[in-house]
Amino acid sequence: MKLTKAKINELLTQPECEHNLNKGGQGKNKACAQQSQPGSAQGGCAFDGASITLVPITDAAHLVHGPIACSGNSWNSRGSLSSGSTLYKMGFTTDISENDIIFGGEKKLYKAVVQVINNFNPSAVFVYSTCITALIGDDLDAVCKAVVEKYKIPVIPVHSPGFVGSKNLGNRLGGEALLQHVIGSKEPKYTTNYDINIVGEYNIAGEMWAVTTLLEKLGIRVLGKMTGDAKYEDICFAHRAKLNVMICSKALINVASSMKEKYDIPYIEESFYGVDDMSRCLRNIAKFFNDAQLIDRTEKIIEEEISRMNIQLEPYRKKLKGKRMVLYTGGVKSWSIVSAAQDLGMQVVATSTKKSTEEDKSRIKKLLGKDGIMLEKGNPEELLRVIKQTKADLLVAGGRNQYTALKAKIPFLDINQERHHPYAGYIGMVEMARELCEAVYSPIWRQVRKTAPWDQCEEQKE
Repeated sequence: MKLTKAKINELLTQPECEHNLNKGGQGKNKACAQQSQPGSAQGGCAFDGASITLVPITDAAHLVHGPIACSGNSWNSRGSLSSGSTLYKMGFTTDISENDIIFGGEKKLYKAVVQVINNFNPSAVFVYSTCITALIGDDLDAVCKAVVEKYKIPVIPVHSPGFVGSKNLGNRLGGEALLQHVIGSKEPKYTTNYDINIVGEYNIAGEMWAVTTLLEKLGIRVLGKMTGDAKYEDICFAHRAKLNVMICSKALINVASSMKEKYDIPYIEESFYGVDDMSRCLRNIAKFFNDAQLIDRTEKIIEEEISRMNIQLEPYRKKLKGKRMVLYTGGVKSWSIVSAAQDLGMQVVATSTKKSTEEDKSRIKKLLGKDGIMLEKGNPEELLRVIKQTKADLLVAGGRNQYTALKAKIPFLDINQERHHPYAGYIGMVEMARELCEAVYSPIWRQVRKTAPWDQCEEQKE
């Protein structure tokens, strides 16, 4: 794939993406079209986005062609889990030096790929370009092709230098690598009438397993996962699925839309967070296959799961009822987590609209009501102001916001990719309730809010 201006523009202006600026709509979110500014990664660069998308392919090796910092800064930062191989956890980099920049790094890259193949025997090797190797003009395609011809192992170039754009663009560049080099490259031994792909789910803290277990009970086979707990070969087979289920994010809309065009595979957009969203997802999948028995099984399983979940949630709902939450996350989670929190009896007083589509914002308004606050930007100063204004009991956000919560002296729960607990599906709902309770009722907050002994002395003197 040649990373041209036309290709980047095509990925930024996906016709089916709600973020798209060129659809003729008014007031669209500009997240996709923003170009990175010097000194600002905008929540992650294109390289980071591509690695987020592809690294969860568990039996592949992921080699970063660039300075070691590019690999180190993002390595192991997401809690994507595997049920099999752990090769994806290995951090490989060419660690280019000043000499490589001057004389070129292609020979070093070739040797590195060969070394990875000989020492680790991966199913495939993904090779990522970075800002420096793209600027000096190293030909990833030629190097990867040379290795493939000699060693007969798939070596996939991923053209994702950080300077081309944001993390969201990088997600799509990773998806393009799958479309051009992986999907459709092999045929499965057999297919069923109920094969689906899950697109845009990365198995953070193993939360996909709670959903795939339900799908197995229904008799639905997940043929390809893109890319949580995925094997390379499974993604090769993805073109034989009957339906793509795209989870929560517009990040891989190019994969879903391209597969619809090329392989005639329709897609639906769903969420695994919250009781209503999880149930709706299962019903929509069953509805797509138009099988009366499958629809009946789906309703029975939903009823069983909700009954079991409600029994487990009862003590948590009593403790969490009326607690006020400020939520700062991105995309569809900005409303799907609101729905989940409200199901626990909590009141979400503010949520972010970062990376949210117009449809997302409409849902947020409906869920929060007229008094709810929608945060377009959530810098620490703004979050502290909102926490004070709303008298919030809890901040739920990404890991880097925990210090803001500490400054406000309120509990904090990590909702983003660094977390270690699964929140998706019915089981995830119980886990989320447990974590919320532990955060809110931790005894540390009584200590933190007390006046310090030295301040008490000063008050007594006055």
